[in-house]
Amino acid sequence: MRIGLLKLTDSAPVIVAQELGFFAEENVPALLSVEPSWGNIADKLAHGFLDAAVIVPPLAFALTLGLRGPACGLIVPQAINLGGNSITLCRKLMESLGPVTQTGAARVLEYSRNFAALTRGGAPVRLAVVHQYSTHALLLRYWLAAGGADAERDVNLTAIPPSQMAEALARGVIDGFCAGAPWGDVAALSGLGETVTSSHGIWHNAPEKVLAVRQDWAADNPEMLLRAQRAMLRTAEYCDAAENADTVSAILARPEYLDIAAETIAAALPDKSGDGEMWRRPALRFFRHAATMPWLSHAEWFLREMQRWGQTPQDLAISAAASAVYRPDLYREAAKSLGLSVPLTDHKLEGHHAAWRLEGMPAALAMEPDGFFDQSP
Repeated sequence: MRIGLLKLTDSAPVIVAQELGFFAEENVPALLSVEPSWGNIADKLAHGFLDAAVIVPPLAFALTLGLRGPACGLIVPQAINLGGNSITLCRKLMESLGPVTQTGAARVLEYSRNFAALTRGGAPVRLAVVHQYSTHALLLRYWLAAGGADAERDVNLTAIPPSQMAEALARGVIDGFCAGAPWGDVAALSGLGETVTSSHGIWHNAPEKVLAVRQDWAADNPEMLLRAQRAMLRTAEYCDAAENADTVSAILARPEYLDIAAETIAAALPDKSGDGEMWRRPALRFFRHAATMPWLSHAEWFLREMQRWGQTPQDLAISAAASAVYRPDLYREAAKSLGLSVPLTDHKLEGHHAAWRLEGMPAALAMEPDGFFDQSP
């Protein structure tokens, strides 16, 4: 099973499954391919050089819908993580935003409004995202729009691979970026920039990466897919345990994977991420809060936002497009085989601002807040 991934902390469940033998225990002959960009991931999936990948959901939809290059039917039988992204701005731009007086979600909105006021009538600010079709692009656009900035008028958006973001900031090619961990921390620790908000600050426990699998490969290898999901569910729980953070970060730090200091990687892992300041820390969730569930409601949110920004046809049947790719039925089969509790529904209402419980089988699931910073449902 050829699985593509990038140099990102949220690739941890796949890397750990390989390195600690979870794939081997489930009899999955996995071959990991660390790629330089999302474009490489997309092209290799489309042309059959990869069977699966840790991917951003909007790109999975773009491939399936034929929005970039040859169409490639994908399914998402499992989610990988929640959170992990951050919007990082150069120090000069942060100083220009001026002081803010609010805290938490109100602070994120205040920053957004200050950003809009700063850019209005001036030269467009140069911001980078990891790909046109990415959670990063949608979350950044959402944050900008909430404060009154026009992503087409006030910002020059460009796409740069996440591992190259800090270098681009250092060279003055961009003024800021939205990328996954650990690259925002790399820029901040180097003194190049400052985090203005995390993805949690925009959408608490925002869905991030998923496992995408070629439809034809999944149809030909249903038992191997089930075993691969079992392995990744087990490693998701392992990676979410605070006591394993040092081991996980040490594995990811190896030259063949992220090739940076383990301490920098650990900053976004459970028990290391400063959960009390999740509005500005890229804290990852791999298992808690039903993090591995491929929610149809998440899929529909991505598709609505893609449609909002003209990335999909306005007449796209969103519900049908979501259910053609996201497969909670396959997720439940794998989770139940491990005795894990699974949600009874494929949709959940976002907007909780306190802990809550979700009906599940065989037991209810403890859920965390999932509200938006602008109080939108």
